[in-house]
Amino acid sequence: MSNDDFRRELNNTFDQMSGSPSPALRDRVRSSIAEAPEARGPFWIAAVAAGVIALLIVGVLFVANPMRRPTSNVGVGAPTASPSASPNLSPSTTPDSSMPAFVCLSGSAAGAHSVATPVGKVSGLRTGTHTGYDRLTIDFSGGGPDGTVEIKPQGGTTFTASPSGMSVTLKGSNGILVVIHGADLHSSYSGSLDIVTGYATMVEVRRLEDFEGVVQLGIGINGAACYRAFWLSNPDRLVIDIQA
Repeated sequence: MSNDDFRRELNNTFDQMSGSPSPALRDRVRSSIAEAPEARGPFWIAAVAAGVIALLIVGVLFVANPMRRPTSNVGVGAPTASPSASPNLSPSTTPDSSMPAFVCLSGSAAGAHSVATPVGKVSGLRTGTHTGYDRLTIDFSGGGPDGTVEIKPQGGTTFTASPSGMSVTLKGSNGILVVIHGADLHSSYSGSLDIVTGYATMVEVRRLEDFEGVVQLGIGINGAACYRAFWLSNPDRLVIDIQA
């Protein structure tokens, strides 16, 4: 069939379906049919090109996924670890300059390290006699001892000196051992370490120990070792009375 015959059949078909069209409508339809093959050409080429590009993009994404993001082997329901935040480590404060230095042992060296503690410094040993009793006064400078004081009456006047461990015998028939913890008898005291009083009851006072913050005094007594002890202040002092 020739082009003219085709156009003529198409016009007849339109006329039968829509009635008698206006001349202008027929001209527009004929113009559209005549130009349609030329107009559709570029649009079909663009659509095919877009489809090819889309297929290429999908292929690249499919190939890239297993290469860059491997599938996890963790089983279903297994917990996954989330990265924890780094701890905020702030620099430590500068040690106080008054703190003592660290002491370290090197090699096979071994030994003990004594820590200095506040102690009451004995500044005086004073004796006196009174009606009914003899008195021993122990003076302290800078405050009293920071430990306990023990007073122990005993039969006999034999004591053990420390740290030598030697036995020491005082005058008298009975004795009293005075143990002062947290004190020393050498920093502020320069008097006699063996006082022989000449009294009728309290006849001798002798140092037995002044070592590592412990002071021991032995008191030799004629008669029974009966005593009373108490503290006085301004200045700080320990008073021990021996009953006559």
